[in-house]
Amino acid sequence: MGFACIAAGGALAQDAWEQPPIGYSKAVAKDPAGMLVDGSLKLTATTPLERLKEVLARLNVPVESQVLVFSKTSKQNPLIDPGNPRALYFSESTYVGYVPGGQIEIISHDPVLGPVFRTLDAGGPAAPVAQRQTADCLSCHGTARTLDVPGVLVRSVFADADGRPLLEFGSVDVNATTPLEQRWGGYYVTGRSSLPHLGNRFFRNGEQPDTSTAAVQLDQVGDRVDPAKYPRATSDIVALLVLEHQCQVYNLMTSASYRYRRMSWMSRAFDAKADPDHGTAGKLADDDALKIVDALLFKDAAPMGDGVEGDEAFQTAFAKRFPVTGEGDSLTEFHLGAKLFKNRCSYMVYSEVFQSLPMRVKTAVVKRLGAILEAPEEMEGYGYLKKPERERIVDILRETLPIYSQ
Repeated sequence: MGFACIAAGGALAQDAWEQPPIGYSKAVAKDPAGMLVDGSLKLTATTPLERLKEVLARLNVPVESQVLVFSKTSKQNPLIDPGNPRALYFSESTYVGYVPGGQIEIISHDPVLGPVFRTLDAGGPAAPVAQRQTADCLSCHGTARTLDVPGVLVRSVFADADGRPLLEFGSVDVNATTPLEQRWGGYYVTGRSSLPHLGNRFFRNGEQPDTSTAAVQLDQVGDRVDPAKYPRATSDIVALLVLEHQCQVYNLMTSASYRYRRMSWMSRAFDAKADPDHGTAGKLADDDALKIVDALLFKDAAPMGDGVEGDEAFQTAFAKRFPVTGEGDSLTEFHLGAKLFKNRCSYMVYSEVFQSLPMRVKTAVVKRLGAILEAPEEMEGYGYLKKPERERIVDILRETLPIYSQ
């Protein structure tokens, strides 16, 4: 399963996460989707579409986040093609995939294990069980593409008219720094972009792709697929931009958590009196905090030209999930012009993955954020964050993120 799964690998990394103190595969998972197994979240729907909607509602994942992938880049490849794309949905901590005629895929966050992968039967009268998956999913979701830890990823490929990725042309692991011209190959994209992108396009074997072609603009996908098979007729460009950003942040935080926990365990294994926070584990936490903060502050984010236009329903559903100050400011106010958000500090500071970071890592992230945002002058490398924006962000964090003011 996965958000984009093509190649296998990662045996050495797998050894690391299966070793103490993580023991990924054998550890008891405590992710929200696990409640679909123990009966805490009961499902009653029997048809695939209604069951999908019920799963999204139970896991608090907005249906408006829907994006559609027509490339054959997941566990359910035989079912996927441009007429039957795979739908993806996400919140800040949970990801759901669905192919009409196939299973529902779920990635939900465990405070220690990070992403936990599950599949669920999409139809039938029997009460469904969310089966946990490890080896199959981690062959793609546990490689260098996910920083050698279980993670999530978005890939852009050159897909032909049947959805097959033409790998001779390469592929791109997408994050906020990826130029828009390289994004969304193999995806339907609804909305408007001032810059070219690869969405909504098919490519031919042996014909070198032209990535400078103007974007193929779609308002909805009804001309490409049967919208009755999905909850919505959109594959929203703004949802894609948000998803790509947060997958990068999620992996960086998961990697930092794994690295710190393992080094702390190893330090104490050698010396029971060791203080990992002031040793190698603490140094790792500080190093990883630099990378996390760069992603949180959208450092080196790709230009958006004159901007994008997307589905207001997604923007509304997304924004209402996060806190707003008494003055009405937030980290989720969209700009959609030269930048994705008005205030360039990520909403992922409110996410479960951030909240579950080891305290030493979390405090290093907060300290680094403060050093950049509250510097008297623009810090080198962060000149794009002018004083008014930095001041707005600091005011928002002080009012909505308790740890920032501690």
